[in-house]
Amino acid sequence: MTLKTLLWKEFTQIRRNAFLPRLIFALPIAIICIFPWVANMEVTSINVCLVDNDHSSLSTRLTHRIESSTYFNFLGMADTYAEGLRDIEKGKADLVAVIPKNYGRDIAMGKLPQIFIAANSVNGTKGSLGSAYVTNIIMQNLSEEMHVTASQTAIASVEEKVLYNPYKNFKVYMIPAIMTMIIIMICGFLPALNIVGEKEVGTIEQINVTPVTKWDFIIAKLIPYWIFGAIDLAVSLVLSWLIYDIAPSGNVGLIFLGAILLAITFSSIGIIISNYSDTMQQAMFIMWFVLVCLMLLSGLFTPIRSMPDWSYILTYFNPVRYFIDLMRAVFVQGTGFSGILLQFGGLTAFSLVMGAWAVVSYRKNS
Repeated sequence: MTLKTLLWKEFTQIRRNAFLPRLIFALPIAIICIFPWVANMEVTSINVCLVDNDHSSLSTRLTHRIESSTYFNFLGMADTYAEGLRDIEKGKADLVAVIPKNYGRDIAMGKLPQIFIAANSVNGTKGSLGSAYVTNIIMQNLSEEMHVTASQTAIASVEEKVLYNPYKNFKVYMIPAIMTMIIIMICGFLPALNIVGEKEVGTIEQINVTPVTKWDFIIAKLIPYWIFGAIDLAVSLVLSWLIYDIAPSGNVGLIFLGAILLAITFSSIGIIISNYSDTMQQAMFIMWFVLVCLMLLSGLFTPIRSMPDWSYILTYFNPVRYFIDLMRAVFVQGTGFSGILLQFGGLTAFSLVMGAWAVVSYRKNS
């Protein structure tokens, strides 16, 4: 009966808040509709210029092939490599490819011509991928031009099979991970700010002198946001299907089960922070600090395997890492429960530890 009364109080407070209901329901729409477009690690629109020192029909064919690629913005032809390099120095070009003299003759004689590529690697990802794109186009072109004498060349025939994401759509990789942010914001941020807000206005002091147990108080604070988090996750799944035609390949129930564990974990983290914070501003800064650290170590934007050893070890102590791995495994690969036992184990451990800490750290009579 006490819990029912407290829940009625929480839902009433949320309903009377002019901003909170709008935030709860607008957040998944904004994140799913905007983030997959801006949080995109695909490298396209690379500015490239060419230097053709051969001026043969074969070099012209290669030029047209690079020009027609959707990965490049073709800036035109430069007379010399020095001229193309000046475009890089001025920031106009990202990459310069130099077709050597006798390019067409070498192909006709069965020789493998050497094409020079200079890439601006101030942005290392853009530079390396730009070079890889051009190299791939060049090798494809050479293999077609030299098909008669392919055995005399160093060109290898490679058969590629793309699993789970055949079109290499980066949104398939990002959307499941972006849903993590929705759960963290709804189930972590809002309960923490709610409790600190009650501290600031003094209503929590009235709760402290009542027979309400701290278990009832904490559970009543969290259940509404768990419900809203589940609704927002469902809305996100529907939007990803309607807007991007991307739907879970695996069991949706596993996604919601993992989301429940993550919600418990971050709700507990939010309560822990609110228990040690005196003002809403203080709680907000601490939550942002925790969130940024956990997101950077989660594999959301960069693969955790590419991190230094010391930071890779830290990812094992990050609940977000386990949930993102779970989401991508179930959502993209269609993995069953047996394939994500490690992720469920990690999330369960975090939810138990953080939940116990949240209850212990709350002092009802302080």
